[in-house]
Parts: sequence; C-alpha cells; structure tokens
Amino acid sequence: MDDEELEEIRRRKLAQLQSQALEAQRQQEMQEEINAQKQAILRKILSPEARSRLANIRMARPEFAAQLELQMIQLAQSGQLSRLGPLPLSDEHFKMILSRLSGKKQEIRIRHI
Repeated sequence: MDDEELEEIRRRKLAQLQSQALEAQRQQEMQEEINAQKQAILRKILSPEARSRLANIRMARPEFAAQLELQMIQLAQSGQLSRLGPLPLSDEHFKMILSRLSGKKQEIRIRHI
C-alpha cells in the first residue's frame, strides 16, 4: 500500500465517522423534541402535584412511568380524561387513574421457615 491508498482509506473512514456522529446527533435532537412535546402535554393535563407524583414514580420505576405517560397522553387525546374532571387533573384524580392503570398489585409474602 502506498501513501495515497492509506490517505484515501483514512478519508473514507473519517467521512463515515462524521456521518455516524451527525446521525446520532439528529436522533438525539429528535428524542429531545419528542420529550419536550410529551412534557408540554403532561403540563396541560396534570396539576403540579400530579406531575410531582409522576416524577416520583419515574425515579422508582422508569419503565412504568414511561408507559404511564404514554397512556395518559392517549387518554387525553381520546377525550377520556375530560370525563374524569376538569383539566389539569388533580393529584386525587391522577391517583385514581394510576390505581386503575396499574392493575392489581402482586402481594409479597415472606414466610419464615
């Protein structure tokens, strides 16, 4: 291999890395935009106390909180949340919805042998 071939390989590799970095940046920007839109919708449909409760849930169970956010947004878009009370929903209404959506909690029993 001569210097020209090595230089060409380096240029192609650099171009590939730059395109990968650009694509990663685009994906990150798109994800941030989606998160900003979700937060704006949640601000409209949940009271500050209910958003605080959701933030606590997010710290303890991030996957469940993400599912809960999506379900709340879907309920709001379908008009089902407005039947439960005026928007933004109070913490009490949010707890009621949370209990319905979370279903039955699995009971944990510890037996001593």
